[in-house]
Amino acid sequence: MKPALPPSPWGDSRRLRVGLLGGSFNPAHDGHRYISEMALKRLGLDEIWWLVSPQNPLKARTGMASLETRLDQARRVAAHPRIRISGMEKALGTRYTADTLAKLRQRFPFVRFVWLIGDDNLAQFPRWKNWHDIFSGVGIAVFARGQYSFSVLAGKAAKRYARARIEAARAPAVAVKPPPVWVYLPIRRHPASATQIRAGLPGRDWSVRQFKEP
Repeated sequence: MKPALPPSPWGDSRRLRVGLLGGSFNPAHDGHRYISEMALKRLGLDEIWWLVSPQNPLKARTGMASLETRLDQARRVAAHPRIRISGMEKALGTRYTADTLAKLRQRFPFVRFVWLIGDDNLAQFPRWKNWHDIFSGVGIAVFARGQYSFSVLAGKAAKRYARARIEAARAPAVAVKPPPVWVYLPIRRHPASATQIRAGLPGRDWSVRQFKEP
């Protein structure tokens, strides 16, 4: 059974602002929900869609839970009326982010998408297939993750699109300005780690309700 796509706004004149959070979600955790809530708040978005990838091209298959397991777990973690969980990449038949975004823009012509990433992903952006197409196709919001913050802003992607960066105080504009446009948001770092969760390492049991942005 193919994962269902979110409701299509074909024929709907509403101009939704949707944040896209892609990844393996192996497993989903409160850090994902925290970033989603910050995106809703700081970017003025209507919804967040978690795009649970069938298989991230940059990650090994070893230790990867099934798509169905990761979708079910993501739904339990999200538990938010404005966060939708989807395995749409399987339904769309796409593997790479640039291809997924191209198909989403065709399928949802009235939606303004914003790609949501941690600054660790901005650092490795040049490794992504057709990464320039991502910058030219949608707005991008980059969230601070502590130890990466200084180096990524001096990295290849940040330098290449330095003129497209807007100030954090104007963050909601990332959903309405024509791309390329991106914003860096120095939010408080959430300590949850999927790698540590999979390894069963001890650590504080953080939750979104306990961990709030000052």
